[in-house]
Amino acid sequence: MNLVGNFAPRSHGSFEQDSVRTELLLLEAIESDPNNATAHSTMGLFRRIQNRLTESRIEFERAISLGANDGLAHAQLGWTLLFLGYPDAGLAASEKVLRLSPRDPTEWGTYLILGWCRLLLNQVDQAIDFLIKSRAANSRPWVTHFGLAAALGLKGDLDGAEAALAESLKLNPQVDSLAQFRAYRPWGNHQYWTLFEQTAAGGLRRAGFPGE
Repeated sequence: MNLVGNFAPRSHGSFEQDSVRTELLLLEAIESDPNNATAHSTMGLFRRIQNRLTESRIEFERAISLGANDGLAHAQLGWTLLFLGYPDAGLAASEKVLRLSPRDPTEWGTYLILGWCRLLLNQVDQAIDFLIKSRAANSRPWVTHFGLAAALGLKGDLDGAEAALAESLKLNPQVDSLAQFRAYRPWGNHQYWTLFEQTAAGGLRRAGFPGE
């Protein structure tokens, strides 16, 4: 469930070669069985990595219509909707996961997307609650600490924000500025990045996180 959170760029040539092969395999799988929900979900993930977000949304919605009710497709649809600049719709999609899989061992991933949706909606207290729950369930993903730093910065808890930032940097030292965050996680349209700048970026700057 955490593909977006943990996806790390590799060399350009390697990524391009893998992308071509992956796309061919997924297209073959869907052509051979158009009703394969797993194939559509996987294509949804792949299209999001390509930042082809509208296509990603279509694939996840197709997977759900075919009965992918294990929670994964709903959670990943939530990420795609967030990157499309619709955190409210992302929130609604992700909340379904808790109803479908209330004892899911990967619930930290659901709390993570819920926290980020709340963050970009500027619902700071709720964002903090969900991100703390995600961190308690799994403290390894750097993006959890990064989002929590942004939310705590918006809240005015600068000590807490700085501590969360320090943990994020320890886990992923590559993301040491807002510019590097954009480069490392390039997914999102103009609407998403506008919301990010109006909310998360402001909280991070308050905590001393550099722009460049």
